[in-house]
Amino acid sequence: MTGGPELITFGCRLNTYESEVMRRHATEAGLADAVIVNTCAVTAEAERQARQAIRKARRERPDARIIVTGCAAQIAPEKFAAMPEVDRVIGNEEKLRAETWGAAAEQRVLVNDIMSVRETAAHLIEGIEGRARAFVQVQGGCDHRCTFCIIPFGRGPSRSVPIGEVVRQVRALVEAGYNEVVLTGVDITSYGPDLPGRPTLGQMVRRLLALVPELPRLRLSSLDPVEIDEDLWRLIAEEPRLMPHLHLSLQAGDDMVLKRMKRRHLRADALAVCARARDLRPDIALGADLIAGFPTETDEMFENTLRCVEEAGLTWLHVFPYSPRPGTPAARMPQVDGRLRKDRAARLRALGAAQAATFLAGRVGTSATVLAEKPELGRIEQFAEIVLDRPAEPGRLVRADVVGVEGERLLGRVVDAPAC
Repeated sequence: MTGGPELITFGCRLNTYESEVMRRHATEAGLADAVIVNTCAVTAEAERQARQAIRKARRERPDARIIVTGCAAQIAPEKFAAMPEVDRVIGNEEKLRAETWGAAAEQRVLVNDIMSVRETAAHLIEGIEGRARAFVQVQGGCDHRCTFCIIPFGRGPSRSVPIGEVVRQVRALVEAGYNEVVLTGVDITSYGPDLPGRPTLGQMVRRLLALVPELPRLRLSSLDPVEIDEDLWRLIAEEPRLMPHLHLSLQAGDDMVLKRMKRRHLRADALAVCARARDLRPDIALGADLIAGFPTETDEMFENTLRCVEEAGLTWLHVFPYSPRPGTPAARMPQVDGRLRKDRAARLRALGAAQAATFLAGRVGTSATVLAEKPELGRIEQFAEIVLDRPAEPGRLVRADVVGVEGERLLGRVVDAPAC
């Protein structure tokens, strides 16, 4: 979809998906000249970047209509409404409704009580502009209350998209030519208890793959390690179309820190999940979200997290220095010095880079099915980037031999024509 409004998107894959829904609604409402800023509230830095982007957009496009939405706008609409650059503030539920963008809906601040929302509506998009893979939202909101996290107050309670709607969207995307789909949400392992029959995430994925046999590749967004159900474990072991790549919401590798975070797992649970995944699928790549410098974290606690990363064999790390969010319990705990937080985050990232380098070196001499993202760049099943020796059409699947490593990417020699 081209010729629509400018979208500036921060944060998670779910925001990326929702930006495409808004692009369609805003374009149909005649707002092609608008700038829509889809904010994130996971850290104070994410909010700062959003405000910076809003001011820059106004400088560069003085006549544009600037509309702000997303989690930061949902949680603190008054902050964005007070910015002279902003024309309109829209909440997380309202932003996905077509009528919100219509000419008659001109309320400057339109943000409801997100905790009152009980459904996540399905929104069919024809892929995501400029991306080789498509995202499908299967769940929204979160019922957990981790002490560091403000996101439940931006996303509301957990709610699931019915399996039939998920199947309909995925089938339409495959018919449109997409070879890889990512199932996304705020807390997708909590999928299902609000639906008839209370299906689990694994049961939904099993039915999806059975009902859309023409889908070549399926990925899952971040998983809560202790909420992976038995159906999903069986699929990890047996289903080649479910990619051998799991990203886990671990956050830390020290028991005391995990308890103070109010997580639902301990260090031993995280190690057990990683070991089970590797036993079932020896070629699997495991990633994790990790927070460095959580309040009260001592040097010994941090070292436990470093050792956990090594023992679990984690490859792709998303590392965040702890950022206090007003209104969360962790913000009232004794804080770790900011410079120490950044130093610990740097050490975690360095360890992650070393683990990734080991993983990449281990792929040399293997073959892979590559989803081309650019003519000479794609990703293998385990999500590692690979540079191809000859161009392939973005969005297509090609077979390649892994012949080397260059920096943080594999090098591949294409061995046959597009697989489909």
